[in-house]
Amino acid sequence: MDLENGTVRYEEEFITNSRGLKLFTCRWIPVNGEPKALIFLCHGYAMECSITMNSTAIRLVKEGFAVYGIDYEGHGKSSGLQGYISSFDNVVDDCSSFFTDVCERKENKKKMRYLLGESMGGAVLLLVHRKKPDYWDGAVLVAPMCKVTDDMKPPRLVISVLRKLNKIIPTWRIVPVQDVVDAAFRQPEIRAQVRANPYCYKGRPRLNTANELLNTSLELEQRLHEVSLPFLVLHGGDDKVTDKAVSQQLYDVAASSDKSFKLYPGMWHGLLYGETPENIEIVFADIVGWLNRKIEPENSRLERELKLQNDDILISKHM
Repeated sequence: MDLENGTVRYEEEFITNSRGLKLFTCRWIPVNGEPKALIFLCHGYAMECSITMNSTAIRLVKEGFAVYGIDYEGHGKSSGLQGYISSFDNVVDDCSSFFTDVCERKENKKKMRYLLGESMGGAVLLLVHRKKPDYWDGAVLVAPMCKVTDDMKPPRLVISVLRKLNKIIPTWRIVPVQDVVDAAFRQPEIRAQVRANPYCYKGRPRLNTANELLNTSLELEQRLHEVSLPFLVLHGGDDKVTDKAVSQQLYDVAASSDKSFKLYPGMWHGLLYGETPENIEIVFADIVGWLNRKIEPENSRLERELKLQNDDILISKHM
């Protein structure tokens, strides 16, 4: 299917993961010319790729990038109980497997590869990076779930009770939290679109899902110093869903020598498609500007690898 007056080619495919589940994948490719790099989307909790992240993908394709997405188990058009995460490690493994499979295709081996994660997808992104620390050329983290704000969590005593219940009824939808849609998206029309999207989960979080999200965010917060790839982290100053202070902490303590942090005063959680059009333009100007600087030849991993190979050849000739 061609979109945007024939300038963007959109394709869908179902793949089967190692656990026998069918997972929905999609891609947006420039019609005119080779993509200058690959971008892999990690969507947020209860969201999906093909509809809610379509506008993000199209913006990036218009800038010359190829964009790939996958719906996690229990999300979007993929198999599994809707809104249920059995194991966060499974989500990470599925994404890593699909993303690297795309990267290792013959036509993509010499292309730069970037991760872009929003909210829970930011946590997925960081764990995909942890599996192969030197594989990825960079990442864009949009309001990443390195810590859930206290306002979005039940009281500590309630969490303790829920953890015990999780061993008995892990799929039950009984976690008392604020409405994430209301808290995440500034624009009422975007909230209405998300609620009308049949592939977005709208019920209360399932017990095990909430447990996995909480455990993952707690673990990530303790290991931010291990993040070593180049990254840009973006956060809204009025975000009520994920903690902007931990995005600042990520920037401060990460091992990466190439890192940037942008805080947008007055903006909410949904920076990619939940803000005013003017604010979205500001956010994407920063994302595209950062990506374009990363793919310049002097910053390219491929150029560095080629130089190392040439150096090795020269050394071997003189031995």
